This record gives sequence, structure tokens and C-alpha cells, in this order.
Amino acid sequence: GLVALGNGLAFGFGAYLLRTGAITIGTIYLFFHYTEMLRRPLEQITRQMQELQRASASVARISDLFALRPTAEARDGSLPPGPLRVEFRGVTFAYESDEPVLRDLSFALSAGQILGLLGRTGSGKTTVGRLLARLYDPAAGAIHLDGRDIREVPLADLRSRVAVVTQDVQLFHAPVRDNLTFFDRGVPDERILAVLDDLGLRGWVARLPEGLDTILDPRATLSAGEAQLLAFARVFFKNPGLVILDEPSSRLDPVTERLIERAVAALLRDRTGIIIAHRLDTVQRADEIMILEAGQILESGPRAALAADPASRFARLLRAGLEEVLA
Repeated sequence: GLVALGNGLAFGFGAYLLRTGAITIGTIYLFFHYTEMLRRPLEQITRQMQELQRASASVARISDLFALRPTAEARDGSLPPGPLRVEFRGVTFAYESDEPVLRDLSFALSAGQILGLLGRTGSGKTTVGRLLARLYDPAAGAIHLDGRDIREVPLADLRSRVAVVTQDVQLFHAPVRDNLTFFDRGVPDERILAVLDDLGLRGWVARLPEGLDTILDPRATLSAGEAQLLAFARVFFKNPGLVILDEPSSRLDPVTERLIERAVAALLRDRTGIIIAHRLDTVQRADEIMILEAGQILESGPRAALAADPASRFARLLRAGLEEVLA
């Protein structure tokens, strides 16, 4: 860079002055020595200026976030306890100005039933879960839980009754306790340990150096399976009436697979469930099957009936193997 160019010029000019007898070799050494002493602070200042620019951009983004105001209006009332009935009525949705991800989608799921949601990448499966959690509102149509439009339900109540467990588990650089309870100090340790025991994670916590007080490093502390189990554990502290599970598509070791299966069974017990399924084992849990394609229902119906019909799309998927076909 510029430093190398400057050193080159200084070396050439110093050699010229040395030849003419204007300076000695010691003077040239001192000049280069002082130049090297200046180079490091200048490089440090350059790095700090770059970091300052990045920090300024981050502060601007944070300011923009603080300036955002929710478009959802505050409402009165709450959803009833127990499993929730789900109904989509002519729902159409697109992200910003893109092509619609869901197109006039209508279906109903009875309380306590489990829906296996299938489809290729981009078919709209994940969007169904985001709309139910009201991360977005549909452009047209309505979504009802227990007969009530979710736009009429207070957001805090809706999100305490609808739990979404995704493949991408967000962990905090914080104690295990806070990662499980989302920093709710009102949850006693006895309840946390009971939930972990149900999920087969009690032994993992016992092996940690400080138990529930151990600080998690999201990049190194947990395997993918353990992180998924922690995400399941979070749901038990909310006790929702609807669970939306985007199950892991990655291969896990047999021990973790068994723990995941046990956790899913406990998670869906006495609750309405929507599973974005990638594996045959998970599909077998479903009471109903719905296959999406390009944001529309390609096929839906009771799982047993579709599996018994050799002409159905679902039966063909079972024969071919979900993992390969839906990848």
C-alpha cells in the first residue's frame, strides 16, 4: 500500500543521499526505524476509523428500530385455555411487493388435532407459521383461532398461546436458566429441572460446570440436537394451545433422535399442532396431511386415508421417501 510505496521512495532517496555523502548509513537506519514506529499507530488509527464507521451504521440501524411503532392495535380479551381450533379463510400473502407466497389459502384444523404440512422449499409452509404468530398480517382473508380473528387478539396473549419452534434456534450468551425462560426470573429452578428431566436433558445440565448458571456460548456449547431440545423446553414454560414445529431436516445421532422424538410427543400432547415435516417418522404423528405447492393446497385429508390411496400425492411421497422428494 501507501506505506510500502513510501518505504520504497525513502529507500531510493536515502541511497541517493548516501552516495552523494549528504547522510550516513546510520541516518538512513534511523529514518527507517522512525518510519516503522509511525506505521503501526497509523494502521491502528485506520482500523479504528473503520470500526467507528461500522459502529455508526449499527447505531443508525438501532435508532431506526427504536423509531418503529407497531401497526397492530391494542385489543381486549384473550384466547381460551386448552388446544385451539385453527382456520384460514381465503388467505393471500406476499413479502413486500413480491409474488404471493400464499394464494387464497383456506383450511380448518380441529382443536387437539395435528396437521402434517408438506411441500417443497418455497411452497409457503414456513409462512403459515409466521402468519399464525402474527409476524405479518395477510394481504387478504383472515386467520381465526377458536373462531376469533387473530387481529382482534392482543399480541401478548396471542404469542403466549401460539408457540413456534424453528430449525434456527436463537441462543443468548447468558446462563442456561435465562436461555430457557427468556430472562423470566419468576420461573423456579424446580420447574426448570422438571421440564429438563422430562426432555432427557437433566444429565446434560448436571455435567455443566455451574449447572443452570453456566454461561452458554451459542457457537460452541451445544450440538444442533441439544439446541433443538432447549427450544422445545422453552415452550413448556408458556403452555400454549397451538404449537408450530419446523422440525430439523439435518441428520442427528440415534440418541439425540430418540430424545427429539420424546420431546415432540410431550410437546404435542393435549395441544393443537402444525408440523412442517421432513421425515417419515414425524408424518406418522399427524392426524391430517396438507401438501402445499406454489402457495396453494395441492392435496389435503386424513393421513390414514391418503396413505391408503395409492393414487394420492401423499402415498407417492411415502413410497419415494419424504427426505429426497421434499428437499
